[in-house]
Amino acid sequence: MTVPGMVGVLGGGRMGAGIAHAFLLAGSRVTVVERDAESADAARERVLASIAASVQRGDLADDASATVAFATSTEIADFAGASLVIEAVPEDRALKIGALARIESIVAADAVVATNTSSISIDALATSLSRPGRFVGLHFFNPVPSSKLVEIVVGERTDHDVVASAREWVTTLRKTPVVVRDSPGFASSRLGVMLALEAIRMLEENVADAADIDAAMELGYRHPTGPLRTTDVVGLDVRLGIAEELARELGPRFEPPELLRRMVAEGKLGRKSGEGFYVWNEER
Repeated sequence: MTVPGMVGVLGGGRMGAGIAHAFLLAGSRVTVVERDAESADAARERVLASIAASVQRGDLADDASATVAFATSTEIADFAGASLVIEAVPEDRALKIGALARIESIVAADAVVATNTSSISIDALATSLSRPGRFVGLHFFNPVPSSKLVEIVVGERTDHDVVASAREWVTTLRKTPVVVRDSPGFASSRLGVMLALEAIRMLEENVADAADIDAAMELGYRHPTGPLRTTDVVGLDVRLGIAEELARELGPRFEPPELLRRMVAEGKLGRKSGEGFYVWNEER
């Protein structure tokens, strides 16, 4: 099994950097494109730090080959030679539609264009594409280096060979592919967000504190991490965006709690801001 020789990632935040790291470890050449030089430099630091951590863990013998195979850029034209480009921009429908159209205008006709969306319909995002058969959802999970799951989301017009290639790539990344039909929230986000929203409501209603709510799921249901701590890792703003999208598509059962809206408005976004349902003292 192999991965594409050259992979592009649009967006070098926590998710984009993690995706780049995964493909570098598997032997691809990877280019991350960001909106400006400062963001590109930050993305480079994220990826290089992740590679260094892989060397320390013994997942990689040394960082020489991965570092040489990695580049950052501010020019989307640098995706021209890629056989796979993954969009990893923020969870905003209009932003993603525009980004995907720009990617498709650059890459070869047989290249695969993918989105890392966690909730937005693949078919809705494909409306701007002239080659929807070459488009697929590759939903990675945060943190990408340690997560073992990738959700492959199949649109109505996604080619069968694209799905087969996606399965192979995910397996080569030493992750497990789960193939789902395009549906609001797919499988993972729909279930995960519902659990997180109920946990936030419980906290809002003073049923228990955050640590005890999480412990109930970790010890009682063997979840590796409770729903509130997981929300901190994912980002409260990300959870809010997904919940709003699902509420539009599936109804009021996904309506975000007022506590979630208030915390996002206050800048309490979880681990990336240093505070969410927990206080995070690690370097961000």
